[in-house]
Amino acid sequence: MSPSPLFKVFLATLVLLAKSNTLEEEEKVNMLVILPKDNSYMFSIDRVKPAIEYALRSIKEDDSLLPDIRFDVAYQNSDCGNMALFNLVDTAVLMQKPDVIFGPVCEYAAAAVARLASHWNIPVISAGALAMGFTHKAEEYSHLTRVSPAYSKMGEMFLAMFKYHQWERATLLYSDDILERNCYFTVEGVHQGFKDEGYTMTIQNFDETKHVDADEIVRSIKSKEERVVIMCASSDTVRNIMLAAHRQGMTNCEYVFFNIELFNSSTYGNGSWKRGDKHDLEAKQAYASLQTVTLLRSVKPEFENFSIEVKSSVQKLALSDGDYVNMFVEGFHDAIILYAFALHEILSKGFSKKDGMKLVHQMWNRTYEGIAGPVSIDANGDRYGDFSVIAMTNPEAGTQEVIGDYYGLQGRFEMRPNVKLPWGHGKLKIDYPKPDQGNTCKSCGLGESAVTGIVVGAFLGTGLLMTFYFFRKKYRITIERRNRQDDIGKHRQLREDSIRSHFSAA
Repeated sequence: MSPSPLFKVFLATLVLLAKSNTLEEEEKVNMLVILPKDNSYMFSIDRVKPAIEYALRSIKEDDSLLPDIRFDVAYQNSDCGNMALFNLVDTAVLMQKPDVIFGPVCEYAAAAVARLASHWNIPVISAGALAMGFTHKAEEYSHLTRVSPAYSKMGEMFLAMFKYHQWERATLLYSDDILERNCYFTVEGVHQGFKDEGYTMTIQNFDETKHVDADEIVRSIKSKEERVVIMCASSDTVRNIMLAAHRQGMTNCEYVFFNIELFNSSTYGNGSWKRGDKHDLEAKQAYASLQTVTLLRSVKPEFENFSIEVKSSVQKLALSDGDYVNMFVEGFHDAIILYAFALHEILSKGFSKKDGMKLVHQMWNRTYEGIAGPVSIDANGDRYGDFSVIAMTNPEAGTQEVIGDYYGLQGRFEMRPNVKLPWGHGKLKIDYPKPDQGNTCKSCGLGESAVTGIVVGAFLGTGLLMTFYFFRKKYRITIERRNRQDDIGKHRQLREDSIRSHFSAA
């Protein structure tokens, strides 16, 4: 019995509907943005959303890019921990898996999301996740692209600058808050760069949630042979350390201090000495020995328009702390643009938006125009870092300006011409203290009684060592077990989140 005409019409309708839904899905891209709702973060949803909307409008206005694609954007709270993973799973189960993920920023939140997304073949693009551990993409983080310079890129910048000035060693001084650990991860990147090249370093940290004794910190620095100090801390703490260094006579050209300004934000390392207090004059004198490292700033006219629009949108939400446009806000705009370029290119080659690995590799090893200038992504999916060095060029007025730049793609550090350098002209030479060679004067030799004392002391020392050996052997198992438990507790969080840190101060 042949099907009735009505049944044939019904089947044809189902086929057409199925094809229509398939085409609609192909024309729609589901974007999931995972960032904190808490506006105390400089990369919260409210702060970044205007930049994402600006980028999407730019894509829509470009008829040659993705004219037939519609972007559906969902925002989920990442907090700075496990909530990011939970909300990703909820989105995938209750709705559908996203085609692309933007964020998270915090290292511990990004680690879990990037691992699961890599398993699901979903591209992850973030302006964060800057720690050294994410450099190892091969297994867990194979689908992660970072559109802001990772901390290791800052290490490359310092290394190039040290080679330029022919410096030998440094002290790394940083604040470790144990939670987000921004300065810890930053200094880890610098440390690794120096370590790979065989440079000598000392490392010292402190907790800004407690009392910071700047005088004691400076005394500790002064007791060592290093003459270059690289600091990462809040702007107020940096100022207090510089004041202490000035009072202890360490700002007279024997030492060079560097201040890392993270994220183009005043939250970390703002290089300004002026506070309007009684210490301003002294701080101005101290800051003549301080140089600030920051991201290279843009002068593009389009960036000004972008900044005005973002600022206006954020101010409407009563968020008026001054950091309207920072590295993260710029970065997520550029992340949207990068994804659009890559999607356009793979679609033109006959691939699908679901070809996650194809999309990822299309984003790597390329240069494109971002909102603040050219953005170059290396072959490992990490953005090259361009940095500037700011120093005081007029000690009387206390004015500061850029004196040097580092270009990550070329790996080149250069001083700016026609700029008055704090130390005059050319390279900044440092006189390191000479190691004590000992006194070779014959009259200072050991007498007979001294030799006798050494022999007797050697016998006594041998006896004490043997006693200690048997005591240690008796309690060895207990000691090792206790140390193992302490080590597990100390490093548990980093290991659980698979951010493999090799930094010795962890």
